[in-house]
Amino acid sequence: MDFSVSDDHRAIRDGVSAVVRSFDDEYWLARDEDGEFPRAFHTAMADAGWLGITMPADYGGAGLGVTEAVIMLHEVASHGGGMAAASTVHINLFGPHPIVVFGTHEQRQRWLPRLVEGKDQCCFGFTEPDAGLNTTAIKTFAQKVPGGYVVHGQKVWTSTAQVANKIMLLTRTTKLEDCKRPTDGITIFYTDLDRSKIEVHRIPKMGRKAVDSNSIFIDGLFIPEEDRVGEEGKGFSYILHSLNPERLLVAAEAVAIGQDALRRASKYARERVVFDRPIGQNQGIQHPLAERWMALEAAWAMVMKGAWLYDNQQPCGAEANTAKFLGARAGFDSCMQAVLTHGGFGYAKEYHVERLLREVTVTRIAPVTEQLILSFIAEKVLDLPKSY
Repeated sequence: MDFSVSDDHRAIRDGVSAVVRSFDDEYWLARDEDGEFPRAFHTAMADAGWLGITMPADYGGAGLGVTEAVIMLHEVASHGGGMAAASTVHINLFGPHPIVVFGTHEQRQRWLPRLVEGKDQCCFGFTEPDAGLNTTAIKTFAQKVPGGYVVHGQKVWTSTAQVANKIMLLTRTTKLEDCKRPTDGITIFYTDLDRSKIEVHRIPKMGRKAVDSNSIFIDGLFIPEEDRVGEEGKGFSYILHSLNPERLLVAAEAVAIGQDALRRASKYARERVVFDRPIGQNQGIQHPLAERWMALEAAWAMVMKGAWLYDNQQPCGAEANTAKFLGARAGFDSCMQAVLTHGGFGYAKEYHVERLLREVTVTRIAPVTEQLILSFIAEKVLDLPKSY
């Protein structure tokens, strides 16, 4: 691997930074207070062409790789917006990947340019309350009917369903008990979010308030056959293509938020004078911050290694999962240390570090838990018996 920064990658950072820096701390604090979707930010990123960074050039995108997407999302999350900023654009990158890989030319023409231009906004109905990370246990069912399917079921943690007009939906088309393998009989659809058939309930949560999360209830949604992505029953294998990139993107975002918090804490430690000396002169303040820097840099190196492996068509499951684990831990620890460094002021919204701590916490939980990552490494890398 070459650790130098190429001109192309520097141009991505500069271009993204020019957009992101025009939305200051007060903008993101306001979105944290009112919970409104960051529409102006989303539009600015779309107008600058960043929503299509990984989309094929034939459909209006830039056709770039995971490395470039990682660099872009790292920059997005570095300037005070946290996961609210990152999630506003993250959902466009690898969530629709099944369309890119398995959709027909007609489907890609119909759907992808509108996502790139920001004209369509998509939410993802994958997770279910009784299934969690055990995707094969989903119960939402698409019954075949003339011309398409009728869907009944329930999803949870469906992001942006308050504002989306499209939904990518993971369903069963064959009941689990009728399948030879648990991974069989799962089908993906990309279709209109018909609010007459889909009831959306917002979930109040500790962070990323501006990017809504929801429980949705589907009662008799008709999906035309032309909105099915790929073959019926093959959906589980399709979603696997986007798992490693998603882990790398979340890791990059967590590292960026941690670095943002660390910069704020270091600045405060240089300027805050107590007992006639800056608190940053005290080793009790210096050493924890220095450790946080080291952990963030180590996590970032693993992010870039995983992205390089993916873009060079090499196996990267262990690296992507490790990057997500280390990045989320390092980001969280850095934000917590930033709060502690600020003392009582760290608890105040004025200094923004408490918000960054709330924003980064989700990266330790989603899209995969730390415990499942550890189990994966134990089984796939250390050749230990499967534990779940």
